[in-house]
Formats: sequence, C-alpha cells, structure tokens
Amino acid sequence: MPPPPPRAGYTLPVFACAAAIAALRWLRQPQVIATVEVDLLEPAETVAIPIEQVAGLKPGAALAMTRSDPGDNLDLTRHTPLWAMVEWGDASQTEAIVLHGGEGLGRQADGQAAIYAYAKRLLNENLKRLLEPDETIQVTLILPEGRALAKRTSNEAFGVVEGLSLLGTTGISQPLSAPGQLEAFREALRQKTSCFDCLVFCIGENGLDLVRQLGVQPSRLVKTANWLGPMLVEAGLQGVKSVLLFGYHGKLIKLASGIFHTHHHVADGRLETLTAHCAIAGLPTRDLQAVFSSATAEDGLKYLKQLDVTTGQHWIEQVYGEIAQAIDERSQAYIQTHSDRTVQVGTILFDRERQILTKSQTGIVLLEQVLLI
Repeated sequence: MPPPPPRAGYTLPVFACAAAIAALRWLRQPQVIATVEVDLLEPAETVAIPIEQVAGLKPGAALAMTRSDPGDNLDLTRHTPLWAMVEWGDASQTEAIVLHGGEGLGRQADGQAAIYAYAKRLLNENLKRLLEPDETIQVTLILPEGRALAKRTSNEAFGVVEGLSLLGTTGISQPLSAPGQLEAFREALRQKTSCFDCLVFCIGENGLDLVRQLGVQPSRLVKTANWLGPMLVEAGLQGVKSVLLFGYHGKLIKLASGIFHTHHHVADGRLETLTAHCAIAGLPTRDLQAVFSSATAEDGLKYLKQLDVTTGQHWIEQVYGEIAQAIDERSQAYIQTHSDRTVQVGTILFDRERQILTKSQTGIVLLEQVLLI
C-alpha cells in the first residue's frame, strides 16, 4: 500500500479569525462554543475550526482561544495558541472593525502589526457578516508563544520583530516540507510551462509578495519552498528556456556554493560562502574575520554596509554582484548536469528591508521579460 498523501492544514490567519468569531459570538450571547465556521475566501471553502476556550473578560469584552494545526508540515507553530479579544467599539469609532496586534504578534519596520493583506481580508469579511449595520468592534490578536517562536524563524530577516506574522495568501497550509508535496509543486510548474517559457521562482510567501509589488505577472510565479534543485531540473525537463530566481539573500546565497536544497536542516554554509566572495573581492583580512564571525548572513551584510559608509568603498556591489553571478552559473550547471538541458538563469536578491540588493546581468534582462505590460 502506498503511504497516504500528506495532510494539509490551515494557516495562522484562519485560527486567528476563528478565535475572533468565537469571541464575537460569546459577546453577543454567552454560550459554549466548540467550533466555528470560517470562510477561507482563498480557496472558496468554508471549514469548521475547533475552539479550545471562550469566556467573557468584562462587560463588553470576550476572549477566545484556538490552536494552530498546519497539517503534515514541519511547522514550529504547530499547536501554538492563538487568542482573540473582541470588544464593542465606542461612539468615536468610524470603521466597523479595527484590528490590533497584541503580545506575540510581530511588528513591521513602520511599527504596524504584522497582519498582512489576506489575514485582514479574512478577518474583516468573516466578522462583518456577524455585525449589525450600526455595530463596531475592536479585535486584539495575541500569540502568547509568538515572541519565543519568532526567534527560531527568519521573521527578523524580513523586518518583522517581537513576534510572528499573520502572513499568507490562502487559508490552506500545504505540507511544503513533506516530500510528497514536491510532486504537487512539479505539477504546478508543468501547468505553467504550457503558457510561458520564462518563469519566476520564489521560495516562499515573502518573495512572492514582494515580486508581485514589482509588477511581475502573477501567472509566471512558481513557489518552490526549499526544493530549488529539483524544481530547476524539472524546469529543464519541461523545456523552460529561462528562470528568474527571486529571493532573500540569506537563502539563495546557498546556491552560490552548490547547495540546492535550502532547508537549514540539510546544509548551511552561508557565512562561509559570503566570506569566500569577500576574499575574492579583496576585502582585508580583519574585515574577512568580522564577516565570518557574524551571527547570521544578514549581520554579515550589515557589516559590509557599514564598511561602505565608513570607507566610501562599494563592497556590497562587488561582493553580492559576484554572488548573484555565481548563483546563475551554478544553477545553469546544475540543470545541465541533471537534465541535459540548457536553461538561462538570472538572479535577484533582496535584503531584510525588502529592498533589492543586487541583480545579475541575466536577472536584469529576465526581469524586463516578466513584468506586466
């Protein structure tokens, strides 16, 4: 008997929404609530989410709790509690629903709670259906374990501090870390190759979100998770002519050293790769030692940025330009080795502020091809 396919679960915004729905229902009528229905919107599906606890806090305020279930995913948020406190709004409130980030919900660089577009839409549309035209509420979302869990994620690399983010474009949490999901990714790629000969690869949601903001055609985007190697080979086998790799420098830098499965459990080598390219560029020994001793690749980048400011040099441009070129060359060679096909590969790297760090020469050309006209 073949093993069962990996089980999908739901993303954090779904559980946050479910807790808010339960708290609002209790606020309207105190009751025992075992489950609530959440319209996922993306996809168009309504699901039942278990409620662990719900209670009143004070007149006009209630609190409900759910626990995350991401399915068969190697997800550190599994079973983490999500709380939602719902309070009736006052006479001065002009919006029907006001969302707040409480303890454990991360904050973006501008100080705003890390509640992204899908999560906002999910909460607003589901909660508005339960409100009378003249009613207003305030919703505070709390992740009691969020601050501790965030230290084990790359959130800070994308400018989110003090907790987890409610990120995602769908309510379904696909088991991206489960081997069985690779075939689903390959199938999604195959479908796109019938329409396009140039595709854009992104590891996760941060890259997908940013590349859309640049104006890249959404139908060209391919999510790879950490399986960049197999997905690049699949692109070659399917006759794709070119691939634009768009990603956070702390992930894609691994490709410059020939590491094509980017999960940290498999291999790392980021600081070693960064230091090697700094040496090739001629960085002095003392600075090489400082880069190599950095806690993360992002800290290594910060050191180089500060060095550029104090010395008037252009180490960032030199070093990361060479890294992007190495990623292009290594990726093309990897595809050729494993598929006997030639695919042009370009690279664009961004930093934790979601600013473009560098584009390879091929990356510049391919970006022009994939922008919306």
